[in-house]
Amino acid sequence: MKKIFRGDIMLILKNVDIFYGKIHAIKRVSLHVNKGEIVTLIGSNGAGKTTLLRTISGLIRSTNGSLVFDNLDISKQSPDTIVKKGISHVPEGRLVFKPLNVEDNLLLGSFNWYSFKNRSEIKNDVEMIYSIFPILKKRKKQLAGTLSGGEQQMLAIGRALMARPKLLLLDEPSMGLAPIVIKEIFKYIVELRNTFGLTVLLIEQNARSALRIAHTGYVLETGRIILQGPAEDLLLNKDVQRAYLGRDVDYEI
Repeated sequence: MKKIFRGDIMLILKNVDIFYGKIHAIKRVSLHVNKGEIVTLIGSNGAGKTTLLRTISGLIRSTNGSLVFDNLDISKQSPDTIVKKGISHVPEGRLVFKPLNVEDNLLLGSFNWYSFKNRSEIKNDVEMIYSIFPILKKRKKQLAGTLSGGEQQMLAIGRALMARPKLLLLDEPSMGLAPIVIKEIFKYIVELRNTFGLTVLLIEQNARSALRIAHTGYVLETGRIILQGPAEDLLLNKDVQRAYLGRDVDYEI
């Protein structure tokens, strides 16, 4: 992966509206993600966080507003085109292909590039994933469905990285994992940013841990952005503390 330096804006959402039938799920949301940053979106269940990620990755169409990635309007693009542009999405629940082994799952992540890359390039990409997540190399012939939850999450992230993204969308990567595994997953997210310069947009129920590793934070409630700013400022915000941080376990990296 090419190292990216912070500063330039990579993703801009402006006045985005999303409807499910008559339900106004996302209401004039505006946000931006700078290159080389970790940006987190926090909020309660049902606030619209997953809907927003699915819209960025092209799985849901916005009704109004603009979505601009790397100076290109992606609001009407198909999901596979958006992957080719440089956005990879790790969905909530991991969704690995359980009947396939670890390596085959990783290879599926390169399908958009396959016609442009020779086998040696793909092999090099797989080895890069193994260098980030060594446990996957040990499990490479093991069926994905037999992996632990943490290993499946590593595999889902690794599969997304096979598409060589500029922006990684992570939806609840700690969901259902043991505390010690959650700490490890957050450590990997920071490493991806620090070592490879990857830009990350993170949705996470554990708001405290997400804000600790992020540069910028947004708070989404009932489809609206109600607070935004440097993540360290949101950590100290009394309203954020009362609403989102009271029951969090702090998985300090």
